[in-house]
Amino acid sequence: MRPKIDRPVIVEGKYDKLRLLSIFDAVVLTTDGFGVFRSEEKKLLIRTLAAKRGVLVLTDPDGAGLVIRNFLRGILPSKQITHLYIPPVPGVEKRKRTPSREGLLGVEGMEKTLLQQLFAPYICGNGTPQVGEKVSKTDFFCDGFSGGKNSKGKRAALSSMLHLPQNLSANALLEAINLITDQNGYRAVVDKLKQAEQTNSPTDAY
Repeated sequence: MRPKIDRPVIVEGKYDKLRLLSIFDAVVLTTDGFGVFRSEEKKLLIRTLAAKRGVLVLTDPDGAGLVIRNFLRGILPSKQITHLYIPPVPGVEKRKRTPSREGLLGVEGMEKTLLQQLFAPYICGNGTPQVGEKVSKTDFFCDGFSGGKNSKGKRAALSSMLHLPQNLSANALLEAINLITDQNGYRAVVDKLKQAEQTNSPTDAY
């Protein structure tokens, strides 16, 4: 029996949907790529479902996926939307002859175990996961990941260590971090990055 996800999931395309449905019992909606931008019917459906139980958003880890996430942020209240992220893995899906524009695997190409881990907190019956203290915007600023010299480069290094897309804004990265870890986990990663910085040349940024 496939585990049941406790709220609707929004993905980009039909192959992403089929991939999730092969693993989970779930309500899965597609944005049809950028098609949702023009479809009032699709936007209404997403708003209706989100208002009832909230939605999970899982897009490909590329620029197009980021555009779709930002669009959904614009049409849904923040409390109704939870963003999940897959790592940027180079490769080509089996059904394709050539890689995507950025050469990364999409949702449909992700390993089953990775997707199971990603959705584990949202499986019916699993309960709400216990989490520690959240990472704050102040933490991000004090650690140099926002509002400072080379903050973008430092965020990219942090994203890489956490296996998150490297094109996330400071706010989106902070949101993603608080979904996958807590203050203790974040601090451990930051300490590793600072240690790496000390072993590099002065011009290298972590």
